[in-house]
Amino acid sequence: MRAVDCVERVDLGEVPYEDAVRDMTDWVARRRAGEIPDRLALLSHPPVITYGSRTPPAELPAGLTVPLVPVDRGGQATYHGPGQLIGYLVLNLRERGPGDIVRWVENGLIAACADLGFETVRRDTPPGAQSLVGVWTPDGRKLVSIGMRIRGGVTSHGFALNITSDLVEFTRFVACGLPGVAMTSLAELAAEQGRPAPSEPEVRDAVARALGTR
Repeated sequence: MRAVDCVERVDLGEVPYEDAVRDMTDWVARRRAGEIPDRLALLSHPPVITYGSRTPPAELPAGLTVPLVPVDRGGQATYHGPGQLIGYLVLNLRERGPGDIVRWVENGLIAACADLGFETVRRDTPPGAQSLVGVWTPDGRKLVSIGMRIRGGVTSHGFALNITSDLVEFTRFVACGLPGVAMTSLAELAAEQGRPAPSEPEVRDAVARALGTR
């Protein structure tokens, strides 16, 4: 995958999920038309559980504590809410050339975590198994969920990185189609190291640097 001159950084606050998807759809059309550069939008969502079309109904929560929203990205069900950094990537892959965009995102986020003082890894998915795409701790907890869509050579959707997320919410359904997998957060990992969690601005800056924004 070729290096690209710039990725535009767009910092937003808390944005309702449906509003963010509407804006992202507009950005994708504008990127395809060459009206904007590649873009990384950093934001958060009010509590919501999103799920792909292949998510079995049994993996969704039986009692609705937060809204359930079907999505057109890859991946299974996941939770978004306060304390989580969402990154939406609108990238023209035809300009970037051949390469695995998901692995590029995984490796970029691993570099960002290292910059913040946390060791994380990516995992290969065994043939026929549920996807292990994302960023993990070496002991098998999941820190970052990744779900992207590619249409007409342009990406949309992206990743969700837990900073101070309420991890209990992930136990109310089968997160990422992986029963028994524990989710974690930078706050939890920092507490295990006996230090404060990084602030959201620090995490935003580390992620933006690692993903090549200007």
